[in-house]
Amino acid sequence: MSKTGFNVEQMFGSKTRARLMGLFLQHPKESFFVRELTRRIDAQLNSVRRELLNLVEMGLITENVPDEQAVSKSLSDKKKYYSANTHFILFEDLRSLFQKMQILIKENLVHEVDAKGQIDYFAFTGRFINEPSIPTDVLIVGSINHADLQTLIARFEMEVPYEINYTLMSKQEFLDRKQVADRFLSTVLNSEKIVMVDRL
Repeated sequence: MSKTGFNVEQMFGSKTRARLMGLFLQHPKESFFVRELTRRIDAQLNSVRRELLNLVEMGLITENVPDEQAVSKSLSDKKKYYSANTHFILFEDLRSLFQKMQILIKENLVHEVDAKGQIDYFAFTGRFINEPSIPTDVLIVGSINHADLQTLIARFEMEVPYEINYTLMSKQEFLDRKQVADRFLSTVLNSEKIVMVDRL
């Protein structure tokens, strides 16, 4: 691995394409409108439209439109929505590849955060386990400059198809809140999670 770590954009040539592929592969049963996709992956509308066309031509996703007899052509165009083509011959291969890439990307973040501070506990939860109801996506216990952490999280967000909600607390705060059965912390700790570091 290079010193800069794994980068999805390097493999797929476009950040927008990589994030769209990741979103469709991780949510194969969902459908998305164009403007919804621009919000979900934080990309320009024209860029999203261009990459959607590429993915449709490739066969990974399908373009769906409502019954043209029921709506005007202009309205139909506005209501186009896209979904994963689970019958695409490479669908499961690409999905497996993206799942493995997510592991590399997570490891990159953990190593970068650990190098910038003293980390006692690091866990992925929330959206990373498809449970958006959990109040945070990343729980970090330890000591790190907040500006440095924000920079690392922002860089990490460029590799995943959504905004990350993270929580940072000191070791003492973690222990105090755990002792009093703090509701927020209990919810996170009692939910499914991917623990990357546990030095507590």
